[in-house]
Amino acid sequence: MRNFLLGIIVTLLALAIGAIWYTRTGRVNFQADQTPSAAERWFAGGASDAYIERNAPRVRNPIPATEQNVIAGAQLYLNHCAGCHGTPLSPATQFMHSFNPPVPAFFASAPDMSDNQNFYVIQHGIRFSGMPAWNKTLTTQQIWQITIFLSAIPNLPPAAKKVLEPPAGTVPVPPAPGTRSGS
Repeated sequence: MRNFLLGIIVTLLALAIGAIWYTRTGRVNFQADQTPSAAERWFAGGASDAYIERNAPRVRNPIPATEQNVIAGAQLYLNHCAGCHGTPLSPATQFMHSFNPPVPAFFASAPDMSDNQNFYVIQHGIRFSGMPAWNKTLTTQQIWQITIFLSAIPNLPPAAKKVLEPPAGTVPVPPAPGTRSGS
C-alpha cells in the first residue's frame, strides 16, 4: 500500500512539474487571434462561470427598472459597451471579433446572467478576456443602470432604442465579413 501511495504522489508531482515546465517555457499560445482549444474553452469558460456564480453577491438592484433608468443605461451602454457588444443596427461589430474568448453580442443573443451577476461582471471585469472592471470609471448607480438596460434588451422601450440609433446622416458600421448580422 505504501508503494502505491508513493507512486500516486510521484505521478502527481511529475504532472505538476510538467505543467509548470510547459507553461514557463512559452509553449502555451496566448495569441488572441488564434482559436482556443476545446479544452481551454471548457476549462476557462467553466471556471469563469463558476467563479461568477460563487462570488457575485446575492443582491437585488436598488435602482428601480423605470423607463428613465433603462434610457440612462442605454446611454451608458452606448458610450462604454457598444463598441465591443454591439447595437441593434450592428449586433456583430468588427471589433468584437478581435477578442478571444469571443465577446458576447448582446443584440444577437440577449445576456443570460442574473442582474447580480451582470452587475458583478461589469463592476469587476473578467481577467484575460478583455472585459474591463468599470468600478473605477462608473458609479455604482451607473453600473446598475447598465444592468437594468441589459435585462431590458429583449423588450427595449422606443426611447431607449432611439438612444442606440446612429445620428441622422450616418451609416452604421457593417458587421465583419463572414459574420451574421441578425438575431
